[in-house]
Amino acid sequence: MIPLCVPEIRGNEWKYIKECLDTNWVSSAGGYVDKFEEDFSRYLNIKKAVVTVNGTSAIHLALKALEIGKGDEVVVPSLTFISPVNAIRYLEANPVFVDVSRDTFVMDAEKIEEAITPSTKAILVVHIYGHPVDMDKIMNIAKKHNLYVIEDATESLGSLYKGKHTGTIGDIGCFSFNGNKLITTGAGGMLVTNNEEIGERAKYLSTQTKTILDNGGFYHEEIGYNYRMPNILAAMGCAQLEFIEEYIKIKRENALLYNKLLKDVKGISVPAEKEYAKNVYWLYSIIIEDDFGITRDELIKELKENGIDSRPFFSPVHKMPPYVNYRYLDMSVTEELAYRGINLPSSVGLKKEEIKIICDTIRKFNK
Repeated sequence: MIPLCVPEIRGNEWKYIKECLDTNWVSSAGGYVDKFEEDFSRYLNIKKAVVTVNGTSAIHLALKALEIGKGDEVVVPSLTFISPVNAIRYLEANPVFVDVSRDTFVMDAEKIEEAITPSTKAILVVHIYGHPVDMDKIMNIAKKHNLYVIEDATESLGSLYKGKHTGTIGDIGCFSFNGNKLITTGAGGMLVTNNEEIGERAKYLSTQTKTILDNGGFYHEEIGYNYRMPNILAAMGCAQLEFIEEYIKIKRENALLYNKLLKDVKGISVPAEKEYAKNVYWLYSIIIEDDFGITRDELIKELKENGIDSRPFFSPVHKMPPYVNYRYLDMSVTEELAYRGINLPSSVGLKKEEIKIICDTIRKFNK
């Protein structure tokens, strides 16, 4: 089976993790936690990074640090992994769903203003599958209506918007280091911001709001969260980050080969890359049109039977039981993409020969 997207372990992971084991620094204290935050900040050219236990916790902290709470509205796409929407509800705020663009699969900035009400407090953009949202339009809308902007960049680490890293343009950016992401710590996340006060607040909340007293005891002034990343995982993150530019280069080369082999196949729409964007192609994603000959789900089944893993696009969140009663606008593009979209194998270790096999197999079922 050619897998969908698996980790690439090729550097100092064993060395750094062994150092943690040899020195007993395996928990939330230890030098690699600070180093990972510092290295990540330097890579993104941003002032503050706060490491977390996963990407969802980073989004939760971002919302909490911006004091978004009960009754506030947050504009968010419905075509997304459910994590950012759940994080909104953790704080008893309300998601308001907007549609996406058909060619890039990300939030359609032209449709945001009609979703804004006096209760709206933030826009939570999701750079889905690696393509950046049109952030200039988002930031202009946010400024006009005095809204915060949070970037869910969990799928777009390495992608650029007009030369700037996704996650560094809004008030706060959030990343994930799950096993299928560009770089991985097994589980883990990161919150980043150029507002050092917000960054310190997020760090304080992530460590159970712990203050160490003169006698070594702990004191907590408010409710906090145990969102710390263990040193042993941060060590892996430091090793992974050393190869990030090489991984990005491979991802983009693979996407270009996919495009070359699939762009002329009738009934397939390959992913766009807007002039403002450099897409890391976290997952290489295509659309199966009516004239392909078989449906998206039929193609997934055929690929599996030929030893090729694939996955449908995310299901619309506004149609899931926890969210059917929340406000949404026209969702026609979201619902169409959820029906037609498919993610193809996208591992860094994917071989060129395997891409050719995948594309030849797809062509075989093109009727």
